[in-house]
Amino acid sequence: MSSLQQFLAFAETAKHRSFARAAQSLGCAPSTLAKSVLRLERSLGVKLFHRTTRQVSLTPDGERLYERCQRVLAEVEDLQVAAAGTRNLISGPLRIDMPVSFGRRVVVPVLARLAQLHPGLEFDLRLSDAQIDIVKEGVDLAIRIGELRDSTMVARRFATQTLKLCASPAYIDRHGRPRTLAELESHPAVTFRMPGTGRDRPWQFSRRGEFVNLPVQSRVRIGDGEAMVQAAINGMGLIQVPDYIAEDALTRGELVELLPTMRPPPMPISAVYPSKRLLPPRVRAVLNALSEL
Repeated sequence: MSSLQQFLAFAETAKHRSFARAAQSLGCAPSTLAKSVLRLERSLGVKLFHRTTRQVSLTPDGERLYERCQRVLAEVEDLQVAAAGTRNLISGPLRIDMPVSFGRRVVVPVLARLAQLHPGLEFDLRLSDAQIDIVKEGVDLAIRIGELRDSTMVARRFATQTLKLCASPAYIDRHGRPRTLAELESHPAVTFRMPGTGRDRPWQFSRRGEFVNLPVQSRVRIGDGEAMVQAAINGMGLIQVPDYIAEDALTRGELVELLPTMRPPPMPISAVYPSKRLLPPRVRAVLNALSEL
């Protein structure tokens, strides 16, 4: 294998964490691919993988190399498309990471319409509320909610999310309607368990123009927004969830919004991708589709 092919063999093995799956993806024998990676390690003088009989994992040197390979190989792919005269052809694999509920309700329908327009697209969708390193995981695009802290990423804001405090009509009949933030202390809460820390997400409000972060005592902790809606419909307590999650239940009258004048400021929703790389047409197509929301 040439030097470029050795780097490709390494990057594909790093992505799949398996010589066998990487070889299948590249259409070669696992032994050939493993020898290519070994030659690359020898030429660089570093160990790129920890190998066991069950799995392959990256060493710290391998992690750093994989991050750079992702950018370089993406640019090579873009150059190949341009050289072939097919820059406007929207096809190929798309790896997208997104929050669970927003992904199900908003992003997946957008991608379904895009798939109908461009039959050559292939989708690898990862739905999780935990934020990942998109370069390390080989993700083309990630959907992020809230302010972004990683300056190495490019972000395109395309929507906003508003949090709404809700309860079921039956719950309000039994326990009364809270009309101030102080009265919330006497009501049981169904809170969102944040995947990164395992802690409850505090409730957020705006009072007389001032942002208020309100810790609450949980009666129930749930790591899924739609399950929180079901818990509230069944009278388990108050919830604060994004508007798109509560929308259907509010429309049907299964939930009632509380303290609507104290909603917190809307949070931005952005499409995020690595900055130091050319964007393939298929990624641009997703960004354009999301911007039309």
